[in-house]
Amino acid sequence: MAHFRRLPGPIADVWDWQHHGACKGRDSLQFFHPDGERGSSRGRRESAAKQVCNRCPVRSECAAHALTTREPYGVWGGFTEHERSQLLQLGWRECADRRGERVDVQRLEARLSEDVSAPAR
Repeated sequence: MAHFRRLPGPIADVWDWQHHGACKGRDSLQFFHPDGERGSSRGRRESAAKQVCNRCPVRSECAAHALTTREPYGVWGGFTEHERSQLLQLGWRECADRRGERVDVQRLEARLSEDVSAPAR
């Protein structure tokens, strides 16, 4: 369930970044899994979605939005729902700008890589 109280108000400047997304006009099924999708099918779809995100001019804004609102589904800002869940647990705010509107995507990716390579507790 999305946490609507965390969503910014209806201020055009806050939402304007969405008009510049590389995903604009694309089929949303590329970014959101259909019921029952698992395994390699899901991995291929997520990989294709991440490729779109990697060349997106507003990737850092999108990722910040998804983390701030705790978006539960889909690929946002190049991060899957599982990766965002990890970032929420590991902490991501120090990778965000002062207002929390943009994140340093490379630092977040590094944080995920460090977590994967860390020994199991």
